[in-house]
Amino acid sequence: QVQLVESGGGLVQPGGSLRLSCVASGSFFSINSMGWYRQAPGKQRELVATINSSGSTNYVDSVNGRFTVSRDNAKNLVYLQMNSLRPEDTAVYFCYAAAYRYTWSRTTTGNWGQGTQVTVSA
Repeated sequence: QVQLVESGGGLVQPGGSLRLSCVASGSFFSINSMGWYRQAPGKQRELVATINSSGSTNYVDSVNGRFTVSRDNAKNLVYLQMNSLRPEDTAVYFCYAAAYRYTWSRTTTGNWGQGTQVTVSA
């Protein structure tokens, strides 16, 4: 089992910045990809950004150039630096990690954090 704990959400004015953090703990061999998803009221959960163990990243078009995902593999941490925030970025942000449970595992298991609220409003 992998436990994911997010932090760093809050209320920010349009144009402001926030940095989300997520730490993974528990019983697993290694983590492949980590990332962030978000869900706004009345909308489906959507991918925001992911980063694999080699550092390759992927972003949804709406955040490209404004958000940066990074990770510390040694500490099982993933970050999301969010700049130039817009009201439409308001959502609950969920941390995600795809982990190999055992040394012999060939597939990963997906794990979710509880979410942290980000509100962008004047």
